[in-house]
Amino acid sequence: MESVEELAAKVWRLSRDSLLIHLRFLDVALSELEFRAQSGIGQVLCDMSTPRAVIVFYDPQVLLRLYKANPNNVTRLHLHILLHCIFGHSYKYNKVEQELWNIAADMAVENAALGLQISGLETEHDRERREILEQWRKRAGALTADRIYRKLKEDRLKSEELLTLGSLFCRDVHDGWKPAETLEITEAQWKKISERIRAELKSFSGDKSNDKSLLQNLEEAVKETYDYGDFLRKFSVSGEEMQINDDEFDYVYYTYGLSLYGNLPLVEPLEYKDVNKIKEFVVAIDTSGSCRGSVVQAFLNKTYHILKSSENFFRKVNIHILQCDSKVRRDTKITSDEEFERFMREGQLEGFGSTDFRPVFDYVDKAVESGEFENLKGLIYFTDGYGVFPARKPPHGYDTAFVFLEDNYEKPPIPPWAIKLVLPAEELEEE
Repeated sequence: MESVEELAAKVWRLSRDSLLIHLRFLDVALSELEFRAQSGIGQVLCDMSTPRAVIVFYDPQVLLRLYKANPNNVTRLHLHILLHCIFGHSYKYNKVEQELWNIAADMAVENAALGLQISGLETEHDRERREILEQWRKRAGALTADRIYRKLKEDRLKSEELLTLGSLFCRDVHDGWKPAETLEITEAQWKKISERIRAELKSFSGDKSNDKSLLQNLEEAVKETYDYGDFLRKFSVSGEEMQINDDEFDYVYYTYGLSLYGNLPLVEPLEYKDVNKIKEFVVAIDTSGSCRGSVVQAFLNKTYHILKSSENFFRKVNIHILQCDSKVRRDTKITSDEEFERFMREGQLEGFGSTDFRPVFDYVDKAVESGEFENLKGLIYFTDGYGVFPARKPPHGYDTAFVFLEDNYEKPPIPPWAIKLVLPAEELEEE
């Protein structure tokens, strides 16, 4: 007669086989999970703390009770845990309010599982889950963990409501999720697996609408993150600054001269240094009705705090801050750190009409042609993206970046000649 542990192990294998039959693109991901029985723990826990494996610790009695009630419970649990790994939910655990993140992550994977609409995954209370998820789709847009989490933070639900959501969508315990910095190898491995699944899912499912939620979460998991400061520094140019250049100063000749002639050095340090800093660029601010003033102000604060650093900012600069909706409403020219500070302190936002991007590019092109800029490297356009884009790339060689705030809605496509940068809301909140 088989032991409880042996029966539980067989149940896991059956659930794995069931998933492979319907979702063959999960084969590599499924092979990354290891299962270890621990009698008496009374739960199922996914441990992400090991660098090269994901270990699912489980109580065999708990697993067999789930299976006896409905074999689909275990298959759904298996998929639930796997989707947490594929979507990278554990790697943000040290950066969030963990109670809210637990709920958001569970809601996201349950939504993805229900969206697959395959046999063998139906469990009790799924109808109630679908109804609640549909309500949240209207509130948060695409149901990824990040978007649900932001909405949970914003709405600040009562503890009873959070408890209801948690009990309805939770299937495993997240105590084994560890801070991301200790798991770089595993995170990179899972990201590669997620990228492969995304590619295979697209070819496997074609345009099936029931796979949309899974794809949306995969896009969230594999998207590249950018440091806004590093991004701004791409617009830097080479120039000379009045400062001692220690890199090109020869201390040997200097000290030799002092020893030979007393206080007369043979060489003096150079009083200038070649550096790469930002000197000229344009910040266009979409002040249309759909861009909230507080969001625009947060973006300007972020940009200002990066640029005012002596490491990034020439003493004399030529930065134009354009406020615009369907036309350019105001052009504020910044030539020094002091002027930037004054603008941040006293500047007023103007506009709040509809959005048309073309007037800004016409305005900047005329400024380049009139000699206002010597070597314009780039234009940053902070916007919600809903407007009329220019038909072709600006003719004067500067790079254009459309910067969006990450929110609950899909971003419209931008022209192929432009750079797209999505800033997480949390990054603007840091300043």
